[in-house]
Amino acid sequence: MTAASLSPATPTLAQSLAILLRALKLPSFARYGEEVAQKAEREGWTFGQYLHHLAELEVQERRRRRIERHQKLSELPSEKSLATLNRAKVPAKVQKQLPTLCEGGFVERGENLLAFGLPGRGKTHLVCAIGHELIQRGYRVLFTPTYALVQRLLAAKRDLRLEKELAVLDAFDAVILDDIGYVQQSRDEMEVLFTFLSERYERKSVILTSNLLFSEWDRIFKDPMTTAAAIDRLVHHAVIVEMTGPSLRNEEAKKRGDQTTTATATTGDKGPSGKQVDGEM
Repeated sequence: MTAASLSPATPTLAQSLAILLRALKLPSFARYGEEVAQKAEREGWTFGQYLHHLAELEVQERRRRRIERHQKLSELPSEKSLATLNRAKVPAKVQKQLPTLCEGGFVERGENLLAFGLPGRGKTHLVCAIGHELIQRGYRVLFTPTYALVQRLLAAKRDLRLEKELAVLDAFDAVILDDIGYVQQSRDEMEVLFTFLSERYERKSVILTSNLLFSEWDRIFKDPMTTAAAIDRLVHHAVIVEMTGPSLRNEEAKKRGDQTTTATATTGDKGPSGKQVDGEM
């Protein structure tokens, strides 16, 4: 066996280039380089055009991966998107506001979005749809039921890491608090929620839904002064939307009931044996 046969094989130019591109964290260059080179040769591209096209592919791929990562971290319900939002049931005024809200200017300015309405009016679907669109535009969003956030902050406070937990939440451009009206809090729970709202005041956006009018928020914060201070921080820089109209959940339940009634009337009730037991034959 010769010394040459014992030495490692010298990598080809293509192999060496692939190693360099991985080291530079340019996977799209490595993945599409040969394919684009062939296209460039066929179409007579300049070297600059070739590099520009590869750079575009790299940017697009990075954006796609970033959106996927942010989508997963957001914990937004995937089914509550803009595509599945029944816009015909959204109040006309809110429909006009929706495109602007989806653009994210209010997030850029550190403003809040507050959605009010009775149960079943589509508040959660609306804010989730906006949240999905914000992620597509590069913003980081977190969706959480208010009670879950309160318990998360309370546990952090007990473990003496509340400041660190608030810093984690501060990485999100917008935090969606769903159903703030359902939170019936002790003083400790009220305090951590107020601390969270104060920390984000005039810096980062809070998006929340509530079944309660501001006049009823003393149920949440208990203390009148704390209630007033919390409301002041939320509305100082805020867009407020009102989801009016009939309950969408009631309409859907009624529709399902009508369909069941129609199906039963058509087929007739049957016993365990599958024989007709209701109505005359």
